[in-house]
Amino acid sequence: MPSTNIRKQVAAAVTAVENKKAEDVALLQLPHESSTFTDYFLICSGSNPRQVQAIADEVDERLSKDLGVEPNAREGYNLGEWILLDYVDFVVHIFNAQRRAYYDLERLWKSAHRLTLDELLKGTKPEEVGVPAPAAIKAVKKAVKKTVKKAVKKVAKKAAKKAVKKAARKPAAKKSAKKTTKKAAKKSAKR
Repeated sequence: MPSTNIRKQVAAAVTAVENKKAEDVALLQLPHESSTFTDYFLICSGSNPRQVQAIADEVDERLSKDLGVEPNAREGYNLGEWILLDYVDFVVHIFNAQRRAYYDLERLWKSAHRLTLDELLKGTKPEEVGVPAPAAIKAVKKAVKKTVKKAVKKVAKKAAKKAVKKAARKPAAKKSAKKTTKKAAKKSAKR
C-alpha cells in the first residue's frame, strides 16, 4: 500500500482539481502487477484550454507550496488539450473533452481500481493528510448555516420595512387620486 505521504499528495491534487471545477474527476489505483511506473492516475477534464491550464497550475501550486513537491515532468501545457503532470508515484492527466474521449484512459486501464477520496484516505487520520476531520466539517457547516440564517433574517427585515413604507404611501396616493378625480368631476359638472 502506498505511503501516507503519497496519499496526502494525491489527496491534495484531487482537492486542487475540484477547486478549479474540473469535470468528470477519476482517481485510478493501478494494479501493481501491470504497472511498475506509478501507483495512481488522476484524470479530469476542463471545458476549454484556459481551464485545462488553470487546473494544471492549481495542482502544481498546491503541491509545491503546501507539500514541497515538484512534478518530475510536465507535458502539453502550451496547447492545453492534454496536460500531464508526472509526480512519479502518481500522474495527473488533465484533458479537454475531445482528447479525453479519444484516448479514453479509463478504458485503457480498465483493470485499475476506481477510488473515491474517502477510500484513498481510509486508514489515515484526516489531519495527517491535510483533510479536515468530520467534527471540523460539522462545525463549519453549522457556522455557515447560522450565517445564512442571519442573512435571510436581515433581508426579510429589509423587505418588510420596504413593504410597510410602500403600503404607507398607497393610501396617500389613493387620497390624492380621489381629490384629482373629484376636481375633475366638479370641473366637468360646471361646464
